[in-house]
Amino acid sequence: MAEKSTIARPYAEAVFQLAQANGQLKEWSGMLQAIALIAGAAEMQSVLGNTSVSKSQVAGLVIDVAGFSAKNALAELGSNFVKLLAENRRLTVMTDIAAQYEALKAEAEKTVEAEVVAASEISSAQQADIAAKLKARLGCEVSLKCSVDESLMGGAIIKAGDMVIDGSVSGQLNKLSVELAG
Repeated sequence: MAEKSTIARPYAEAVFQLAQANGQLKEWSGMLQAIALIAGAAEMQSVLGNTSVSKSQVAGLVIDVAGFSAKNALAELGSNFVKLLAENRRLTVMTDIAAQYEALKAEAEKTVEAEVVAASEISSAQQADIAAKLKARLGCEVSLKCSVDESLMGGAIIKAGDMVIDGSVSGQLNKLSVELAG
């Protein structure tokens, strides 16, 4: 079977193109996240894997839970998207579709979310400095998501897209031990 990301890509790209053409990137982002949460729930996973439940029943359940009963164009498009995914038995890759959509959206909006894991709490001044330096390096707006991991001993690890900067003490010690062993 093909990888989930390979299956999800054409759906994410199609939805992104539709959302971008209609100026609804943010709205579709929220809707896809909601569908992904619903489809990813443990209770829903058992329904999605049950072949005795019809595709239309699965679609109806997701549409009802998502609240797409409102009669507006976006809700109708969302309902149709859920029906398409259910018909093709692709609701199981909804999390991947939403993630790929978010990546396309971030690229189009020239934004990136960087994850900073530090050994201790990062001050707002330090966050601003990190964001400014990443913006200069990546050429796009940066939003930070910060967390603390005391096992790093000191420093931080920054992840932004495919880039990883490991400035942690534990990372430097690991690198040194590899060099000494080799």
